[in-house]
Amino acid sequence: MRKSITQDMAYRQSLMQYAEKYGVSRASWKYHKSRSYIYFWKKRWDGTPESLVCQSRRPHSHPNQHTEAELKLIRDMRRRNPNLGLVELWHRLRQRGYTRRPESLFRVMRKLGMFPPKEKKPAYKPKPYQQMTYPGQRIQVDVKVVPRRCIADPELRLYQYTAIDEFTRLRFLAAYPEQSTYSSADFLKKLFKWYAHRGIRVECVQTDNGFEFTNRFSNSKRDLPTLFESTAAQLGIRHKLIRPYTPRHNGKVERSHRNDQRYFYNWEKFASVEDLNRKLKDHLHWSNRKPMRTLGGKSPLGLLRGILSNA
Repeated sequence: MRKSITQDMAYRQSLMQYAEKYGVSRASWKYHKSRSYIYFWKKRWDGTPESLVCQSRRPHSHPNQHTEAELKLIRDMRRRNPNLGLVELWHRLRQRGYTRRPESLFRVMRKLGMFPPKEKKPAYKPKPYQQMTYPGQRIQVDVKVVPRRCIADPELRLYQYTAIDEFTRLRFLAAYPEQSTYSSADFLKKLFKWYAHRGIRVECVQTDNGFEFTNRFSNSKRDLPTLFESTAAQLGIRHKLIRPYTPRHNGKVERSHRNDQRYFYNWEKFASVEDLNRKLKDHLHWSNRKPMRTLGGKSPLGLLRGILSNA
């Protein structure tokens, strides 16, 4: 360690001697050091005290800064008018000889601490998640827009409707050429029959607040039930809406859509809605038999069969 310090001192001494003999610019080029570095150590080499070398060169005043008279005027005006807006305060100051811009007034008032501190919003504490205890207790439903690059016809639009049982993760998929309450109602009828065929009675469906499911945020039809809601009532299914702008509340179906993109849409192409439905059937057959870590290494269909066999 002592040797390295000695070497640094010898190196710096050589640098300072070269700078005195040939100049700072040439020494900077030869020793690959910046000019500011050489000037810094040159002052120490010349015997300047370290406290003067390290002190800041930043100016402590500005020729155009607010004068004490202006600062007093601002303080007095703010004290007499604590609730006055910035523009109105600036206008009254102008009437009393203030010549600065509103931006300057804002900066100096912020520097003097004349603005009230912002109220800290309480941290959002999410409610504990309600775990499902049996199949069919709640089904998450959502729509995935099929990527345009997967569709052969540029004028065609396709949408994948997805239903996933929260307890078993058993999914049902169907494709439609439009995203509407009519497609949603038809999908609800199909998923009800599909799950019933596998021994699951659907009690509740959970969706987001899209207009294909509800008129909750419609200005003119807020109190009018959609066809999807009417169909759910006819089938005896409770319709639950998630919190607005909170897709994580439908996290299971959202996560399944990401898997669909990864394992299906990244290399498939479709000529029509019938073609998509045919390929979705094969993809659904694979995904419902894929082992899942969240299910303890079981597949959704395997978990359901085990539940039904023990019932």
